[in-house]
Amino acid sequence: MHVFTKPARWLAAAACGLLAAAVLPVGPASATPPGGGSPQIPGRYRHQQLDWQPCPGGSLECASMSVPRDWYHPDAGPSLTIAVSRHRAADPAKRRGVLMMAAGGPGASGLPRPARLASYSPKLADAYDIVGFDQRGVGASTRVVCSDQEKVDTIFGGGDLRDRSAAAVRQTFDRARDFVQDCKHNSGGLLPYITTDQAVHDMDLYRELLGVEKISYYGPSYASFLGAYYATEFPRRVERVVLDSNVDFTGDWQSFLRGQPMSFQRRFEQDFLPWLAKNDATYHQGSTPEEAKASYERLRAALHDRPLNVEGTVITPNHLDAAATDALYNADKFAGFASLLGFLEHPDQAPTETRKAVAAQLRHLMSADFVADFFAVTCGDTPWNRDGRYWAEESAEATRAHPLAGARELTYASVCANWPHSKTPRVKVTGEGLPPVLMLNSKDDPATYYEAAVRAHQGLAGSRLVTVEGGDHGQFQNRNACVDAHVEGYLLDGTLPAEDTGCPAAQR
Repeated sequence: MHVFTKPARWLAAAACGLLAAAVLPVGPASATPPGGGSPQIPGRYRHQQLDWQPCPGGSLECASMSVPRDWYHPDAGPSLTIAVSRHRAADPAKRRGVLMMAAGGPGASGLPRPARLASYSPKLADAYDIVGFDQRGVGASTRVVCSDQEKVDTIFGGGDLRDRSAAAVRQTFDRARDFVQDCKHNSGGLLPYITTDQAVHDMDLYRELLGVEKISYYGPSYASFLGAYYATEFPRRVERVVLDSNVDFTGDWQSFLRGQPMSFQRRFEQDFLPWLAKNDATYHQGSTPEEAKASYERLRAALHDRPLNVEGTVITPNHLDAAATDALYNADKFAGFASLLGFLEHPDQAPTETRKAVAAQLRHLMSADFVADFFAVTCGDTPWNRDGRYWAEESAEATRAHPLAGARELTYASVCANWPHSKTPRVKVTGEGLPPVLMLNSKDDPATYYEAAVRAHQGLAGSRLVTVEGGDHGQFQNRNACVDAHVEGYLLDGTLPAEDTGCPAAQR
């Protein structure tokens, strides 16, 4: 997620009777067949064989499958390619099924993820074939293409996104319209089909080609949204579902993303600045949170007045804010960002190797590949307000109240305000007809904030929420023994807490 969630490196059923909930058609192009699930799938898709081969440079097997561009009209338009991967169960005698996982973003690659999960949890690697994929629009699958990297760097890195002058606001809208025109021109009619709803049909074909009736699922960040949609549209195809660091999949992207400036600011002020002040002897940014915040603002103002050229990378206030938001995802990153603050204050005192490393780290705030898919999904999945005046006023307040991430709200929202109108079905997630779902979220998560996770939990009948102290993003695979025990206990034995419960923060 980064969902405002993660920039580049930095920076988420149709029902019948008692089944999950309804997919409400929006226009004839989105009509869902009676009874839910996929339309009739042509044999050329259903009868594919996955030709598994070793993935380059790793422990996984990789293959590719062909899917319809539009699942509601599978004979219309060219087919798309979805890259898939798997880690075979280490102990066939203990194998209990398939565990499918997906990546966050939207825009991140899921293809390598099974290797990391298998390494982290040998118990799960013994019991499951762990499978992953690059979602349509991403990575080794058919990709959506928007602006080139140079233009993306200008949109997200140029100037100062806190600038609320009429000229700056107008320029933001102009750049957004230009970006959307690039997306439409360069993607060859693909944009309407890079959505979560279309992706879950890809997932169900993948399940079928794997030869299993049901899958279990683990999804962090945006992948919680993807998993909730899959379970809703295919309730009879899921066995055990774990959703980690949750987007509010019961609502819409506009409402969810509007909440992120608050949660990034909260993590910055309640967690990072006190940590920085506590370590003033090392980083010299101030011995109180207030002094540390003042140091940050002084550095930011200096970059506003005179952007810093480091080995060819021009560092602006936007680069500083992006580095800060990236560091907030996990407390393990605090020290690296604190060191960066010191470097930016005295860059000439750093050795050449350090200067080159910082230049490479900060060169691109957002990768062109990432933002293309991010906006295709978040702008196309659910409706957006298209009133420019509304966004100018709303983003001005977000910038004033929560400047760290609020300053970028106008850039993000203006892209979606100009996005082509979508005929994507509205998916209503309720949890009806599903097995119990295990949900995980930390209290101070900056990207998938706790308030949204609680709303999603309340809207997902039968779910159990494990609340984790602290603010890291991503709870499982984060060296938290309490969380790991809940996840492994559920996926291996079906053990769930009797009611909502909690875990302490991960111990470092």
